[in-house]
Amino acid sequence: MAAVKNSRELVRLRRKLGVELLWVYVLSLLKRGPSHAYALRKQIEQKFGFLPGNVSAYVVLYKLKKRSFVKAKQDGTRTIYRITEKGKVLLEEAKKELQSTLKMVG
Repeated sequence: MAAVKNSRELVRLRRKLGVELLWVYVLSLLKRGPSHAYALRKQIEQKFGFLPGNVSAYVVLYKLKKRSFVKAKQDGTRTIYRITEKGKVLLEEAKKELQSTLKMVG
């Protein structure tokens, strides 16, 4: 059974559910409170079990900001991000999509 747990298929699934859906994890954490990119990376590692790269985290935050799903505010040298109402709606829709997918494969 260990061979199955470490199969290419499950490794790929974990990657797809991790880095490729990084925006979902970011919005989820920002829904709990404002944060900066470095802290978000550490929180993702602790809560979700993978550490996104620095560049990945900043790219995701930039894109979310550009599309008005998050807002940014300078606090000294740090940029603090917070989720917007539009971002909360997006997160809820993402949850519905993921739940629907799980039901289909269930």
